[in-house]
Amino acid sequence: MSPMTPLAYDDICKARQQLKENAIYTPLVENAELNRITGGRIFLKAEILQHTGSFKFRGAYNFISTLSMEQKKRGLLTFSSGNHAQGVAYASKLLDANATIIMPSDAPKIKIENTRLYGAQVILYDRFNEDREAIGADIINSTGALLIPPYDHPLIIAGQGTCGVEIIEQLSAKNVTLDAMVSCFGGGGLTSGIAIAIKEKSQNTKIYSAEPFGFEDMARSLKAGKRVSNDPKARSICDAVLTPTPGKIPFALCTELLEQGLVVSDEEVKTAVKFAFKTLKLVVEPGGAVALAAVLHNKLPTKKRATALTLSGGNVDPSTFKMCLES
Repeated sequence: MSPMTPLAYDDICKARQQLKENAIYTPLVENAELNRITGGRIFLKAEILQHTGSFKFRGAYNFISTLSMEQKKRGLLTFSSGNHAQGVAYASKLLDANATIIMPSDAPKIKIENTRLYGAQVILYDRFNEDREAIGADIINSTGALLIPPYDHPLIIAGQGTCGVEIIEQLSAKNVTLDAMVSCFGGGGLTSGIAIAIKEKSQNTKIYSAEPFGFEDMARSLKAGKRVSNDPKARSICDAVLTPTPGKIPFALCTELLEQGLVVSDEEVKTAVKFAFKTLKLVVEPGGAVALAAVLHNKLPTKKRATALTLSGGNVDPSTFKMCLES
């Protein structure tokens, strides 16, 4: 499958077979207080309970499971601020592959430490003054390592899309028709994969991306009708979803399947992290809480509607978590 191959629901079904017995079938959580606040029924897909604490394991495992043993031994390479890094590192461990991860030096300490614990080699770089692509090119040229994109590849998107298949199955078991789906958006692998899966089974469901202010490249790209970039000077506490521009394949898919891009502030995200901990009893990192922030702060209609959202990651440094709880 080439990186630009059109993606179909069948590809997600194939990924599901690859992930069977390997990925966690994460729970879909409903909370009475959240329903009361929003006036509807809210269903939270707890990918914080997935292997490595985020949905990223799904795509990484699906990609690596297709590779030859020769390539696995030559090595795999990826760039990541943390969640994709951990997903690739753990999937590589399970599938007996050598992994090198290039991570920004300001990534959350817990993500750097966990990536090393899963057995990957970690190379740190200054994201504001060094070129990670140049560092990666040197490694690929010298070792023959294969680059695993964090989101812009059909196998990655298909793996993430298995999350959407599960959501529809879980709601069908409850006899719930889904009105809206809100997905945390970084490069777009999760959102586009979920969109394909949900639209296949529930065509009338409206699908939204959720991003932090300053990194709302998908929301602006949808309005512009083309991929646009973020200001390099932009900053946010949502490290897991800070990408320069939407992926090519995710953008093409989302242009067809998304209703709108939603935008939340860092302050709204802090409130969501705090709410998740105090009310839902769940630990969610800022980047994994942007969809919840959108629902809590009325970025889309929820009254008398059934809305699902992703809690996409739970790998948060204690200092950041403490800041959110004290906000």
